[in-house]
Amino acid sequence: MNKTAKIRDFFSELFENKKLMLGLAKNDFKSKYAGSFFGVFWGFALPLVTILLFWFVFQLGFKSPPVNDFPFILWFIPAFTAWNYFSETLMATTNTLYDYNFLVKKVKFPINILPPVKTLSGLFVHFFFIGFTFLMFALYGFPASIYNIQVIYYLVCLVVLNLGLAWLVSALAVFFSDLRNIIIVVTQIGFWMVPIFWNPNTMNPFVVTILKLNPMYYICTGYRDCFVDYKWFWEKPMDTLYFWILTLVLFIVGIIVYKKMRPHFADVL
Repeated sequence: MNKTAKIRDFFSELFENKKLMLGLAKNDFKSKYAGSFFGVFWGFALPLVTILLFWFVFQLGFKSPPVNDFPFILWFIPAFTAWNYFSETLMATTNTLYDYNFLVKKVKFPINILPPVKTLSGLFVHFFFIGFTFLMFALYGFPASIYNIQVIYYLVCLVVLNLGLAWLVSALAVFFSDLRNIIIVVTQIGFWMVPIFWNPNTMNPFVVTILKLNPMYYICTGYRDCFVDYKWFWEKPMDTLYFWILTLVLFIVGIIVYKKMRPHFADVL
């Protein structure tokens, strides 16, 4: 069987088990906070606290001036919302096969669906913060715009990127136990390397060009384009082309690595 057929079969298995995958995602979201008194509230609390902290420090404390005629906190929230989903999901998917090792060891269970479970699980919080973003803009008196609809496109970009990385890192983590710690460090550094709280228009163009190599640069600025900068994704064709080439390569590599390592998961776990 050639690689194209194998990849087609891979997606066929995902489609056939879509209901199971969604059910596992719901259970994963609930079980993550099952042992705490406030339950799923904690899934929303930390990002909200972070937003409030930045609002207090930069807008009230340092009295940061408006950015592109928008209050700093409104300029900050869209990009932060995208980054929060990406970083939380990436760290969660690293341990996917360990979390579901009892399913991995089942002979007939379709374990290809396990990494997407974490990606789907994270969407419950992400949808809340997209709604929260609309609410904040409305409270500040900024009406909805036709550009807001682009959030659907950038959400697809985010999910496809996360899925490719999910299959890749979940497979590698089985054989390289330090990967999760490395990813924690990388995401901490990455937070400061994407334009979440700094404005790329004020930076050296050469530095910005280097930072654009990170696919999350495209997504974070894209979320901001939906709410603040009012720019369509086709207005930056080279950035869009680069993002999709890199993301699709990561997506295919993730699937290939996962499939190649899959026969050994049960033995190692």
